[in-house]
Formats: sequence, structure tokens, C-alpha cells
Amino acid sequence: MTKEKIELTKEQQNAMASLGIAALNDMQCAAVAHCRLSNEMVLLAPTGTGKTLAYLLPLMEKTGGANGRGVRALVVLPSRELVQQVATVWRGMNSGISMLTLHGGRPVADEAVRLQNVNPTVVMGTPGRLIEHLSKGSLPVDECTTLVIDEFDKCLEMGFCDEMQRLVGLLPAVKARYLLSATDVAEIPVFVGADSAARLDFRSLDELPVGRTSFYKITTTPETRLQTLSELLCSFRSEPAIVFCNFRETVDEVGTFLAKQGLSVTIYHGALEQKSRELALFRFCSSCTNILVCTDLAARGLDIKDVKHIVHFQRPMTADVFTHRNGRTARWGAQGTVYMLSYHDHPLPHFVPREINEYGIPRNTRLPEPALWTTLYIGKGKRDKLSRGDIAGFLMKKGGLDQSKLGLIALYDRCAYVAVKRSVVRELLRTVANEKIKGMKTIIEVARV
Repeated sequence: MTKEKIELTKEQQNAMASLGIAALNDMQCAAVAHCRLSNEMVLLAPTGTGKTLAYLLPLMEKTGGANGRGVRALVVLPSRELVQQVATVWRGMNSGISMLTLHGGRPVADEAVRLQNVNPTVVMGTPGRLIEHLSKGSLPVDECTTLVIDEFDKCLEMGFCDEMQRLVGLLPAVKARYLLSATDVAEIPVFVGADSAARLDFRSLDELPVGRTSFYKITTTPETRLQTLSELLCSFRSEPAIVFCNFRETVDEVGTFLAKQGLSVTIYHGALEQKSRELALFRFCSSCTNILVCTDLAARGLDIKDVKHIVHFQRPMTADVFTHRNGRTARWGAQGTVYMLSYHDHPLPHFVPREINEYGIPRNTRLPEPALWTTLYIGKGKRDKLSRGDIAGFLMKKGGLDQSKLGLIALYDRCAYVAVKRSVVRELLRTVANEKIKGMKTIIEVARV
């Protein structure tokens, strides 16, 4: 089905306009059309092709703008970062349909109060936190008729399956079930209730980012691999790169080594506190650092713009992990490059492209120039009724900051992060040292890594 055959509602058209999207791709059109005709769907599509919008637009129709009538739709995602990312897209649609997120890293009691005050129509959350609220009775789902499971292959794999079975069992009113991922599973468990779901498979070769991605191997040794990695990253200059490792300890080791070499790097894995994870992603997304060293926690769903390079410092365990890691680059039609560190006596996994060339790292590579941006921490957030507009206005009016020197702003419950040109940070902090933001005295400082 092609996009010319799809007529969106006025509300959906307005949502797309708010996101700055002119037209849907074929996959998104097919998903919208299918959801209008059926209550079951399994959508398989490459990373970076817009699966999030492919189910958020149908949700607008399924909920019917039913604000104030209880939870009508539940979106389940495997990590808090994905919950936050999808929620950001939903807010950007300006649909007028209330939404709330539920995930770890903050008190359950606080979320219960917000559920009661907001009375959301759509709830997005991680399985464990959703179960906690359902068990306590703080999440009313008597009218919840639509269930979306994003990254369903991850949600339904071993270790998560029992949790998902319990979650689905606590949703008695669900009639519509939509599952989405970039990779499939051998069999969808019966408890999901999507036995007769049609599979919309858009993973054909011409759709895959492989056609827009160049693959290289770099032969090294266990003893020299860290130095090889450092030289490779220096050859990228300041282009954004993600380095994937299999273990948290390896992420810490690699991050420490690269930082000592003078590279601008931040680390990201599940053992970090939530605040540290948020800061790490913000610094990378806002160009305050150009290298992200991480576990596969960052391999799924995160939409980070303009990632040019993916480096497999440690080889992925499975073909699916390889697919999801590589999907962080070559997104939305862009070009990307993937590198895999290899040892002479270790053949590459079978899922690596057969025609893969050796990459020659240029000699005498120099350290990239320091990042042009740095991150400020502001000790107030959503709970203090602070908005991004409040922060931008404060920094420009009270701090005399030119708009061209103000970058990304991320607002959380109890704090905010702001990207500011490094060249003006010292003077800016001096100027706003004794100023109040929205009548509140607060900490404003360079964010601590």
C-alpha cells in the first residue's frame, strides 16, 4: 500500500506538521491503514524508518481524544530511555491527548499521585513499573482497550517473558494488540493474544540500512586493541561515534582509557544511576561529546541524530544484536560506517557481511578539536513548573546569551540540562550567578560527569 492511498484525519495531519514531517513512508502508511481495519498487527521494519510514528498516529484514532475517561491505551517498552524518547515524540505531536510515563528511577508513590491528578488517556512504561502500579491499583485499566508492545522481540525474550505474561494478564479489557520491532521472534507466546495477527514485514533488502552503510574490519591484537580504538576514533575527527561493548566493566575500562588519551567521551550502561544515564545521553545527543561508549542498552530504539560511525569493540553475541547496534547509524536515509575489531586467529561471525574490507587507519592521527558545546546543570525542573521556554528566556535575557550559542535543552522532573557554546560558559555563569529563574534561586553550573 502506498502513501497516496492513505487519508489522514485532520488531527493526524496537524500532529505531523507539529513534528515537521511532510509525508509518511510506505511502511507508516501500511501500518495506519492496517490498524484501521484490524485489531492485531505485527510490524517488522528496519531501525531508523519511523516505527514509532507508525503506531502513535493510529493511537490518536484508537483513543479518539478521550481525555478524562481513564487509560485507553498502554504502550510497553523495554527500557526507561525508550519510554522517554517515545513520550517526547508524542508530546511533539501536540495531539491534546493526555499521556503519562511510568518507569524506574523515580518513586512509585510520586507516579501514583500524578496518575490520579493527570488521569491520562495514554500510558507509556516499562513492564516492571507497569506491573507495580497495576498490582497496587494505582493504574486504572478497566477502559484500556489498546496494547502496544514496542521492541517486542526484546520484551518477549527469555527473562522478560514471565513478566510480560503477568502484565498482559492484568489487562482484561484489551482488544487491540500491536507489536513492533526491527527483528522477529520464532514464535509469539499465546498469552499475548495476537495469534491471528498479520505480519507487515518491511525488512526487504532495499529497505535495510545495509545499503547505506559501509562495513570495515580492523585487525588488531588483544594487547593493542585499546590503542587501535583510540587511533580509529581520532581518525573520525569530531564526527559522532558509538563504541559498543558487551560488558559494563569493559565500558568503564574503555571509557577511562579514551579519556586519559584526551578524547571527549562519555559512558552509558545499566549500572549507572538514572541521573548519570540521562546526562550521558544528553551530552552525546547535544554534541557536548562526540564519543559514546556503551553496552547494548543503547542498541535498541534510541534515535540519536547524525551518528556517523558504529564501532564493535567487542563482537555482538547474535545477529539481532548486530542489526540493532548498526541501526544507530544510517537512519532516515543517511549514510553510515560500521567497524569491527578483529583478531588474526578469530574468524568473524557468520552474520557479518562477507565482502568486508580491511580499514587502514591513517597514520599520525591527531586528537580531535574539543567539542564546541558544553553542558550546564540547572537544579530545577518540571516539578518546579519550569519549562524549556523559561530556561531559554532566562539565559538570553538575564545571561545575555545569543540564541546561536544556545543548544539543546532537556527538562526532567527535578533538574534540567542545557547545551551552551563552550566559549561563553564562564562569562554566562558569572552573569547569572545571583539571578533567579522564574522567581526561584537555584544551582546553575557546568554538569559534573
